[in-house]
This record gives sequence, C-alpha cells and structure tokens, in this order.
Amino acid sequence: VQLQASGGGLVQTGGSLRLSCAVSGRALSSSGMAWFRQAPGKEREFVAASRRSGAIANYADSVKGRFTISRDNAKNVVYLQMKSLELEDTALYYCAAGPSSIILSEVRNSIRYDYWGQGTLVTVSS
Repeated sequence: VQLQASGGGLVQTGGSLRLSCAVSGRALSSSGMAWFRQAPGKEREFVAASRRSGAIANYADSVKGRFTISRDNAKNVVYLQMKSLELEDTALYYCAAGPSSIILSEVRNSIRYDYWGQGTLVTVSS
C-alpha cells in the first residue's frame, strides 16, 4: 500500500490550497482516511478524517469551517480543500489510511492508521 500526497506549497494568509492523496494497493472504499499535520517543533496533530466511504467527515476544531475533506473512491484519491489559511496552518501535511471500521473516538489517534504518505509541505506567509 502506498499513499502519495501532493499539492502543498507557499500561500499567503487567507489563501487556499487543495491537497491530494493518491492511494494504491488498497481500495479507498474500504478505508478510513485522514489528514494529519506536523508543524516545526510540534507534535503531529489530527486535521480531518473521512469515514464510512466518505459519508462522514470529522475535523479538528482549529480547521472546522475552513477545511473540507473529500474522496473520490473511483479514483482512489482523498482531498483536503483548505481555505482562509492562517499562519498557524503552516506544517507538513500527511495523509493516512486506516480500517473502514474506525470510529469517531479513534479518528484523532494516529496509531489507528496503518499506512502513511510522505507528507506535503504547506507554508502560509503574511
């Protein structure tokens, strides 16, 4: 199983970016998917999750209303649309794949995910 994240870059505050995560070797429809991020000097943190084949989305409070996770099961790609970006959103963003049975109380726990992408860097400047 491989996860390939892309779409990061440099953007000004208030701008938008869309991250993509292409999954190979595993059917997306059978996976709980998530995005995590790690800022310099900080621990990795949960950003968003897509469960039940995309029927349910969960978000960290810090990104709720600004970020949207979505998936295209046919293309085996997960997206993270980011709007109204803030300086605090600067981080290395990772996509992760876990079991389809992942439940709400587990989505923020990184150890629940079996596979990780290499990360894509998002830098927000003022």
